[in-house]
Amino acid sequence: MSTASVTATLPGTNVPTSKKEQRARELNRSRPLWGVLAWIVGILFVLPVLWMVLTSLHSEPDAATNPPSIAAALTLDGYRSFLSAGPVAPLLNSAMASLISTLLVLCLAIPAAFALSIRPVEKWTDVMFFFLSTKFMPLVAGLLPLYLFATNTGTLDNVWLLIVLYTSMNLPIAVWMMQSFLAEVPGEMLEAASIDGAGLIRMLWSIVRPVAMPGVAATALICFIFSWNELLLARTLTGTIAGTAPVFLTGFVTSQGLFLAQLCAAATVISLPVLVAGFAAQDKLVQGLSMGAVK
Repeated sequence: MSTASVTATLPGTNVPTSKKEQRARELNRSRPLWGVLAWIVGILFVLPVLWMVLTSLHSEPDAATNPPSIAAALTLDGYRSFLSAGPVAPLLNSAMASLISTLLVLCLAIPAAFALSIRPVEKWTDVMFFFLSTKFMPLVAGLLPLYLFATNTGTLDNVWLLIVLYTSMNLPIAVWMMQSFLAEVPGEMLEAASIDGAGLIRMLWSIVRPVAMPGVAATALICFIFSWNELLLARTLTGTIAGTAPVFLTGFVTSQGLFLAQLCAAATVISLPVLVAGFAAQDKLVQGLSMGAVK
């Protein structure tokens, strides 16, 4: 037996005793580098948001300078102009369309995902592919038929039309996400509940809901963000009555020029509901995304 092999088996030495220990030590050495890389990526993502907030606090001449004047005087004129433009109705329309469509998506996606994961049907993978295939067609390809439908049915410039469209738009994504989340529910718990005489509704409420709640929160937040940020449908199918916040935001780009400070102020205010919802559901969001990703 060689000296190297003897040393590798002796306790208290610095030589690794297995490939697993070597791999663990390599990971420990590279962990600080990954931490630095994560901080750099995080700063790159946050920097545009901070720049938007800073620009919203500048006057229009200072915001339009090139190169930008970072040390310019701060003012709230951009926010005053935003509030004087009447943003309450667009914000309420966005909140109504996003919240109601998200609730409808959850009510439809959870039973479908339950059938595809906990009580799988035959060829459930084909069903999942069908849900995904509905997202293959570009949204702009169906814009003209939707406009003609809204015109003929009298639903043009109606927030309820957006609710229906947002529900159908987010439903495939929600089914895919919830199927992955509900697949993590232990089958033994459902079998025990069935033996105790629990029905389907009781099983969903008492057994599945507590386990899958982080996944439900993650799915709801993503659907809410998609609905809140949607612009193409809202811009085409709404006008002065049912216009949403993104449509209102485009009003600051006029033929007279780009009012950059007002635009950044409006974008900051309109982004707040999504940020607040994300921070409020941060714990459940991380748990839900981890539960759906780790098998």
